Amino acid sequence: MNGLDAFFELFRALLHPTALAELGVLAACLGLAWLVVRLTRPAGGAGILYGERGFDGVLFPLLALGLAQGARVAALAHKLPIAVFHVAVPILASLAVIRIAVRVLHAAFPKSPLVRATERTVSWGVWIVLVLWITGLLPVLLAEMEAVSWKIGGAPVTLRSLVEGALTAAAVLVAVLWLSASIEARLMRATGVNLSVRKIAANATRAGLLLIGLLLAMSAAGIPLGALGVLGGAVGVGIGLGLQKLAANYVSGFVILAERSLRIGDVVRVDNFEGRITDISTRYTVIRANNGRESIVPNEMMITQRVENCSFADPKVALTSTVQVAYGSDVPALMPELVRAMAGVARVLHDPMPAVQLSAFAADGLELTLVFWIADMENGQGNVRSEVNLAVLRALEALGVEIPFPQRVVRALPPAAAPVSPAGG
Repeated sequence: MNGLDAFFELFRALLHPTALAELGVLAACLGLAWLVVRLTRPAGGAGILYGERGFDGVLFPLLALGLAQGARVAALAHKLPIAVFHVAVPILASLAVIRIAVRVLHAAFPKSPLVRATERTVSWGVWIVLVLWITGLLPVLLAEMEAVSWKIGGAPVTLRSLVEGALTAAAVLVAVLWLSASIEARLMRATGVNLSVRKIAANATRAGLLLIGLLLAMSAAGIPLGALGVLGGAVGVGIGLGLQKLAANYVSGFVILAERSLRIGDVVRVDNFEGRITDISTRYTVIRANNGRESIVPNEMMITQRVENCSFADPKVALTSTVQVAYGSDVPALMPELVRAMAGVARVLHDPMPAVQLSAFAADGLELTLVFWIADMENGQGNVRSEVNLAVLRALEALGVEIPFPQRVVRALPPAAAPVSPAGG
């Protein structure tokens, strides 16, 4: 029976009255799978198993596939005709494969722009294979691929073996990425260990599992691991000639995380860019400024250049502001009132207490420097400085203290007398 005959026979079977009973059983399988996902989904959800909405995760198609396959086996055991399950089981299997690949790639590479393109490629490939299988053309295509062969290193290799090896390698890598993402998520959720230590453990785990997965994938694809000796020599030459910076950034990333000189959440200044460290990856560090701009700094730069860490040993940071009062103001009596006004701002610390200093005798008035401390610099400086200035302004207005403005005296000179001409000139 050729492919077209098998397809038409399947089409006629789908029109049989028993197909309605199969549809009912299939609907029950889907409903039961959805109910299990709904009842077991944790609050806040997401993740590889449950996805964003529950049914778009990996668990739903896997449960539906298992239930449908069980119903199909039961129908075959009772020698009942099946048509709907002959189509539904491969569709659910294809959906499960797509969901696994997509969710694992999203978890392993959440910010990679190539993930979306890979999703489309995987989806199109799986659905094309499904159509070929349902129509009966897949065995014909496999036979043609088996006929295409050539020799590599004296060993015969067919197109089918290469494709199957590549698919097996991809499946191994997806499984390793899934395991890596699960372990990394558990490590990052642990609360008893410092965040930087968890980050380095997660990065090291991912690197080790990816190396193991790559070796297993090469072995599954039929590539002899003995060839890695030549490959390793080539990689070593490449690192020595052109990849020193890349290797240095990776090593620097592990050094930063290991010695904890820079931690996620620290407020730092690097190359005149100030912000809070939001992520330390194996190659670069992300610094986010208060205005929303982000700077991606290579890790080698964080090791070899001067970095100001405002919260390395102590998160307390001193900020200053200035104000002028008119000459003749009672400055000794005014200072405690300004200190009390600054201390009333929510983010200003009481230990150390704010201070007021007479810093200069300016041209227009007495200049006072306001000094206050905060412990949450990551929440911004301009907003707390504005609140302190407003509190000081209200205090000065309540005390009737004048804030001078520039005054200038303009003196008009009399016009110059006209020169007198000499007599007889």
